[in-house]
Amino acid sequence: MKPVLLAQLSDLHLGANWEGVDPQPRLEQVIEAIRTLPNPVDAVVVSGDLTADGGEDDSLLARRLLDRLEAPVHVLPGNHDLRESLRAAFDLPGEGDAPIDYSVEVGDLRLVLLDSIVPGQDPGAFDPAQLRWLDEELGKEPERPTLLAMHHPPLTTGLPEWDAINLSPSERKALAEVVARHPQLRAIVGGHLHRIATAALAGCPVLSAPSTYLQMLPDFMPPDFEDDDAAVWTDPPGFALHVLLDGELSSQVELLGPNHGG
Repeated sequence: MKPVLLAQLSDLHLGANWEGVDPQPRLEQVIEAIRTLPNPVDAVVVSGDLTADGGEDDSLLARRLLDRLEAPVHVLPGNHDLRESLRAAFDLPGEGDAPIDYSVEVGDLRLVLLDSIVPGQDPGAFDPAQLRWLDEELGKEPERPTLLAMHHPPLTTGLPEWDAINLSPSERKALAEVVARHPQLRAIVGGHLHRIATAALAGCPVLSAPSTYLQMLPDFMPPDFEDDDAAVWTDPPGFALHVLLDGELSSQVELLGPNHGG
């Protein structure tokens, strides 16, 4: 049986210039690496922060570059994106600044995308109506293997400055109550953290995917949490690959070193 292959990209940050590094060539390297995998992917999910500041030009650039993958691309906003720009560039459901929540089929895998951003803020949160939508949406196909994607992963890292701008304990608890009712959920995936991290929520595996731009080194005691320069960025860019075979899901991570063929 042929497995279902879903590539996950995150935190592209097109338009940024952190550490003097241009994110576009790194994204192009990741795209080429996915294009040259031994097996073509069935779809791609992008878990937010496609842009540095939500600009229309950068959102359109993201669309043009991701079209090179020649596979269906499903995107979510991150805290650096603007919903309206992303909607226009990717023809996403809904209108204006409303949350971007939707679901799609990727072969035998169901992909549910939940918008976790709060416009104008770095931490994520869910409107109660969104959690009701999620509960109802998951209830529609209780036997189908499902992957839940969002920007803010529902986990803690022990990195105080990053945990402070992720999901609060109360938000994770509210989400966990929904997740616990739907055992067909095989995993929850996000980005935002610019590093690979794993945990579990209500018994469901959680993965934070790497950035296609820069990764963040694990400084558990930075000198000044309020100092943006306190974060230490490093290489290499990467992506995640989610594989569904015989109802079982495996999540794997590919990091692109200097000798990578892409």
